[in-house]
Amino acid sequence: MFDINEKKRIVVKVGTSTLTHKTGRMNIRRMEKLVKVLADIQNSGKEIILVSSGAVGLGMSKMHLPERPKETSMKQACAAVGQCELMYMYDKLFGEYNLTVAQILLTRNILDTPRKNNVENTFEKLISHNVIPVVNENDTVAIDELELEFGENDSLAAHVGIFSHADMLIIMSDIDGLYDSNPKDNPDAKLISEVHEINDEIRALAGGAGSSLGTGGMITKIHAAELVMGAGIDMAILNGRNPYVLYKFFDGEGVGTVFTKG
Repeated sequence: MFDINEKKRIVVKVGTSTLTHKTGRMNIRRMEKLVKVLADIQNSGKEIILVSSGAVGLGMSKMHLPERPKETSMKQACAAVGQCELMYMYDKLFGEYNLTVAQILLTRNILDTPRKNNVENTFEKLISHNVIPVVNENDTVAIDELELEFGENDSLAAHVGIFSHADMLIIMSDIDGLYDSNPKDNPDAKLISEVHEINDEIRALAGGAGSSLGTGGMITKIHAAELVMGAGIDMAILNGRNPYVLYKFFDGEGVGTVFTKG
């Protein structure tokens, strides 16, 4: 049976739709709430690893672009500008709670080579010193996420959970969890509280793309669940529009969708 109290090392993934307004500009109130809750959870004895999207969206805003660019090199330029803003905010906000953050920019090829061991060692040292790693894909040199392979960092978060030996992956999305039908089309759609196996039926429920600023959708989250469940790690999808939902989740209240073999 799933018990959040047994989970110590937690990977939390937040997407662009959680961190920004529809304009692409940073949602300051929501980001402040998110950092406050994560800092509190870290102080309770958990080990938090944050996988954060948002660099491209923030870069668009800083560069005064009206919409997400289609050209890969322009997306990379946005990511380079936005990543500075993203880490500045995390450093400032976590610092208010006397917590230190570290920037970790990964590429897919590193995760597929023995060099991954170097990354693992770095994570262990950071975590042992109560530092919160903030992970994103290195979009200025790699295009996996920009070309939708990682899919708004959902799969990246799964890989981070696996090689960091996490106990839990939490994906903060713009929806309450996985429904038995599309809640946008069906007002009677019911939230699925637990999923114990990723099968064709579950995959069929997870169609559709993400927001105009992000690249993910439910299907990328199902793929992430499949990856971590295969490694014995549980996963949850929660609505990131209210970061305080994390308190409810850690208090054992029935929120979101939990993917667990238990």
